[in-house]
Amino acid sequence: MPDAASAARRAATLDIWTGPVEPRPVTGGITNTNFLVEDGGRRCFVRVGDDIPVHGVMRFNELAASRAAAEIGVSPPVVHAEPGILVLDFIEGQTLEEADLRDPEMLQRVVPLLRRCHEGMARHMSAPALMFWVFHICRHYARLLEDGKSRHRRILPDLMARTDALEATIGPIDLVFGHNDLLPANFIDDGERLWLIDWDYAGFNSPLFDLGGLSSNSQFSQEQSDEMLRLYYDREPDDALRGKLAAMKVASLLRETMWSMVSEIYSEVDFDFGAYTAENMTRLEEAWTALRT
Repeated sequence: MPDAASAARRAATLDIWTGPVEPRPVTGGITNTNFLVEDGGRRCFVRVGDDIPVHGVMRFNELAASRAAAEIGVSPPVVHAEPGILVLDFIEGQTLEEADLRDPEMLQRVVPLLRRCHEGMARHMSAPALMFWVFHICRHYARLLEDGKSRHRRILPDLMARTDALEATIGPIDLVFGHNDLLPANFIDDGERLWLIDWDYAGFNSPLFDLGGLSSNSQFSQEQSDEMLRLYYDREPDDALRGKLAAMKVASLLRETMWSMVSEIYSEVDFDFGAYTAENMTRLEEAWTALRT
């Protein structure tokens, strides 16, 4: 990832601007360097970032997903793209937090947006497109952590045993094109509608991974998770569906924990990944214990 100063220079010198611009940093991301640029009355979001192979982030896929999401009306239009650069219309609105997603009225808005994504994205994706299979990713992370002599190497056998057990619990899946990174901050409410942004990890997957990520990242109660399933599947969830969701919630937390472990040794971003690993490990252990009881 380029440093902030060079990223700002790159954002400022794009040939799409009608005159001189002054990119303003947009905080909150820990994978990319982002800016707000005002040009001739238009406000644009500029993302500067190259491929991140250790995390499977490939910008051609992010661009294709961003364009598909815009076509089905869940994300802002792509204004411009070139290697290492993605420019979108800037969305004025409130970035959601965990508590927002636990609100029943907000959940009734979020789940239909997610279903529209799952039902529509694949029809608008340009080939090739990636698959995001969380269990493959966890095994990939384990290899990186071993090769990088991570301080977490001693627990890798246990994490891989959990990976195998969770994958067996999930079993055969339905396949949709998902977002795969449903952190609350990736939803924006502009006062009239919701937007879903940041397609770095987009790819074909089980719908349960997005549902599990939504539930785990927002710390849903069992009742809130059940309501999410009712809204998504338009039926009362049975024990089998609840069990698969619970397993995918654990898988989501396992992947986020291992993502942070890998970032501890490979990322150059100024962020306390050690603390983030500890936070996610606590959530992972709680979810793993609940799954087995």
